[in-house]
Amino acid sequence: MELFDTLTRLVSRLDSQRELLSTEEATKNAVIMPIINALGYNVFDPTEVIPEFTADVGVKKGEKVDYAIVVDGAPTILIECKGINTKLDFKHASQLYRYFGVTAARFAVLTNGQHLWFYTDLDSPNQMDSKAFFKFDLNDFDARDVAELSKFGKSVFDLDNILANATELKYTQQLGAVLATEVDSPSDELVKHLTSKIYDGRFTAAVCDQFRPLVKSAFRDFINERLSNRLKSALQGVSADIVAPKSEPDEEPQDNGIVTTAEEIEGFHIVRAILAKHIPVNRVVMRDTKSYCGVLLDDNNRKPICRLHFNGGQKHIGTFDAEKNETRNPIERLEAIYDFEEQIVESVSAYDGNSEITSADTV
Repeated sequence: MELFDTLTRLVSRLDSQRELLSTEEATKNAVIMPIINALGYNVFDPTEVIPEFTADVGVKKGEKVDYAIVVDGAPTILIECKGINTKLDFKHASQLYRYFGVTAARFAVLTNGQHLWFYTDLDSPNQMDSKAFFKFDLNDFDARDVAELSKFGKSVFDLDNILANATELKYTQQLGAVLATEVDSPSDELVKHLTSKIYDGRFTAAVCDQFRPLVKSAFRDFINERLSNRLKSALQGVSADIVAPKSEPDEEPQDNGIVTTAEEIEGFHIVRAILAKHIPVNRVVMRDTKSYCGVLLDDNNRKPICRLHFNGGQKHIGTFDAEKNETRNPIERLEAIYDFEEQIVESVSAYDGNSEITSADTV
């Protein structure tokens, strides 16, 4: 989960630094280069990462792509960078498109730091597709997205494996976008299709309006439950830092009803990112129970850092005072956990003592 933690730390800095990243060069230095480095490539070694990569194309001479990542001695991943406030569009990939067909590159990445769009040649050999097969959003990712991104890492890079999965990934993400739209705002067609399964009356505009919020609620609950169960199964054993609850007096015993959701895992990593500036992140451990997801220091339930109450309709983060009294604070989105950085850090400080809290530079 090292890549997950690195990306989460970048997110924690992104909002506060966004105004300072008005130029492409600032975005490259603060966001894009750390991501390349997190994938295992040395950005300062031209045998691994070539900055300002040049490949003359026909009458076009001297054009440069920002980076070329070298795999097995050949430029394999081309990266074109834009400023973080640039809204990406395929028109920004013109240089990538030209270079793709005249180099050994098999992948092209268009990025503004927050968004990374990955392209290859699924439609026509040696011609870069007009649609990305994988899109990664630094402000909206989960463990599955990180798993796909990690496939481009230096230590695990497998060209054939990535290409074999690219087509499926491309259409899966596009279908996911369609489903997301339907979940947030069910179309008349979807409402009519589902309602016809349970309602015998005439489907009118009034009936559509009556059933639309019901379809939205049922659809979201069904998908969230299924995804949570599948994600829990996929992530079992991935990290020793995410453990089952122990039989402690004030903890519930392990039960088959415990479901660790994607949101709980993401919330846990946000807490880790907050504390990464102060202590080694492997000291921050998650224990899930039926009623809440606990985040502990040193895997000790007598050292609670916070609790994630995500099982109900309203999400809460539970913070603790010096006497370990919990205050449940309502939040609307996971990013709001960052608003409780002071309370989270103070909890750890109370257990370790202020003198033992280390800086990020020594972690």
